[in-house]
Amino acid sequence: MKVSLFSLVAFVLLLAGSCTTKKDVGITPEPLSYSWGKGSFEWNKDTRIAFDGNEDAQQIVKTAFSETRFPVTFGAAGEGGNCIRLEVVDSISGVTSPEAYSLHVGKDGVVIKALSDAGLFYGVQSLIQLAEQGEGNVQAVEILDEPRFPYRGIMLDVSRHFRSKDFVKKQIDLLSHYKFNRLHLHLTDAAGWRIAIDKYPRLTQYAAWRKGKTWKEWSNSGANYCEETDPEAQGGYYTKDDIREMVEYARQHCITIIPEIEMPSHSDEVLAAYPELSCTHKPGKQSDFCVGNEKTFEFLEDVLTEVMELFPSQYIHIGGDEASKASWKTCPLCQKRMKEEGLKDVDELQSYLIHRIERFLNDHGRSLLGWDEILQGGLAPNATVMSWRGEQGGIDAALSGHHAIMTPGEYCYFDAYQDAPYSQPEAIGGYLPLSKVYSYNPVPDSLSTDIRKMILGVQANLWAEYIPTDEHMEYMLYPRAIALAEVAWTVPERKSWDSFRERILKIIPELKAKGYNSFDYAKEIGNRKEYDEPVKHLAVGKKVTFNIPYWPNYPANGDKTLNDGLRGGWNYNDKRWLGFADNHRMDVVIDLEKVMKIHSVSAEFMQICGPYVFMPSEVIISSSVDGKEYTQLTAIHHQVQKDDSVSFKKFGWDGETDARYVRYQAMADSLYKDGIQFVDEIIVK
Repeated sequence: MKVSLFSLVAFVLLLAGSCTTKKDVGITPEPLSYSWGKGSFEWNKDTRIAFDGNEDAQQIVKTAFSETRFPVTFGAAGEGGNCIRLEVVDSISGVTSPEAYSLHVGKDGVVIKALSDAGLFYGVQSLIQLAEQGEGNVQAVEILDEPRFPYRGIMLDVSRHFRSKDFVKKQIDLLSHYKFNRLHLHLTDAAGWRIAIDKYPRLTQYAAWRKGKTWKEWSNSGANYCEETDPEAQGGYYTKDDIREMVEYARQHCITIIPEIEMPSHSDEVLAAYPELSCTHKPGKQSDFCVGNEKTFEFLEDVLTEVMELFPSQYIHIGGDEASKASWKTCPLCQKRMKEEGLKDVDELQSYLIHRIERFLNDHGRSLLGWDEILQGGLAPNATVMSWRGEQGGIDAALSGHHAIMTPGEYCYFDAYQDAPYSQPEAIGGYLPLSKVYSYNPVPDSLSTDIRKMILGVQANLWAEYIPTDEHMEYMLYPRAIALAEVAWTVPERKSWDSFRERILKIIPELKAKGYNSFDYAKEIGNRKEYDEPVKHLAVGKKVTFNIPYWPNYPANGDKTLNDGLRGGWNYNDKRWLGFADNHRMDVVIDLEKVMKIHSVSAEFMQICGPYVFMPSEVIISSSVDGKEYTQLTAIHHQVQKDDSVSFKKFGWDGETDARYVRYQAMADSLYKDGIQFVDEIIVK
């Protein structure tokens, strides 16, 4: 078949046009829609930026341009179209979010329209990214963009290791560039109180200071506090002027800072400084406020009053997580309160505190935000739930008519290792690679359309027990925070892992050039090789009897976990490791369905001492032909040693025997009865 030269040229041009149309816009987070035009705009020293707004708006716009390396000159538009015009408008066709914007780039100049100052800010960030790609030359394009969620957050734990105001401001610079709009500061916890409260000076004279440079040193040496004047004192706090400066700096970057004041638990430092607020009413190791003591509410309301004077955020986070409630069961004041209020248990006593604090916040025009334990005993009427123990807390809140913010540990806890643990600085455990963060969808498929709107957004949390330095905190934040930025901003149908991966490989060197200590994703090792290699063996799919139940908190794949042919990865949160928390730990029997010759039985365990995950101290493997009489094949004794690493060990038997039933027992070390045991697969060959 003959093809004319004209036809061939036309075909090539068609392909070229198609490639141009499909070119990735290269903006992170990926915008809602875009279309390429012809020509380009040159951002140079003669470019003028035109914006007519009030003083606050002018400041936000100036801040929006503050991180660019291109010339920034504000003034009236000159002749020739070399101008970037910014306008706040009443409406933009196709978008409804108050943070939406449109961006026009052409030979005639640049026009950014938005429904708010925040929208202008985000439009400028997109323009800056386009300009950086072309070294100031921006290809003509039309962009229409708005966020998927109104709440896009990062939490920084400044209690476990204090961070300076300058560090916080540095993170605001970068987070705002990727269109985050909430910064949650975990200001109080056992490791240190971090905000000045005039009425209670001992909080910053004593509760903010400890001996031990790192949280780990402090915790291992008795978790004691000391006076600010002690030569060995480590810690710090924000003065009220520091807070005002950070809040205003964040406002100019379109970020709202949300303060967290922990209650009723995680309050060891408060009770060390003011022991009369504990159930014992004297110095000692106490974590929970005495809810029966009226002085507790006087203290909390005084503190929150001063906090609200500093933070204009609608939300005030009150913690509400992990209260042991142990002292409440025997405390005369708490028991008296329960009787007077008709509370049937300590969960309802916690709910009483949450309800009462919510009324106080509501009376001051604020809203209560808390971790998902605030659901226990009954949720306060107007509270918003931050769901960290998986998504169920957020689902339950949404179904009951409450707003929720998703922050499940599996996808959003950035204190977890982001690559092979042996290649990384010490962490508390976990394994959360960049790709998994990016894969998260904060709106569960199980929710109906009308309920989905109750999910306000998503947040990543960076707990800092094992993160002693500023450099380490940035290393754990980036680039994972940028992946979450796209989760929070971009609708799922516009997301592409391949596109994001290509972009992040370019972004990371830019972050480093700007002075951020990002993890080098280009050198990622990845998951354990066992994770990607299903194993075939005699026990796959056979019935497993659990003589000791597995731990419901980590059920993995349930009864099928131990013989589904799937090996576990670097951490137990991948749903392939089955947890056992009983003091006697694990005792299971696998029915092979018929007598056969077996030559090996083995299982692998992990140890991560930070979250109290330990190896077994003894493993007994037995076999039977009838399920009644068992013959011990081996007994393996192991000395459990506490260390800082993430380790794996196989416990098994090799030989030859006839068996239908295989029994595998794994016992806990007497020193670590409170710990957890995780096993991924019992392999029978």
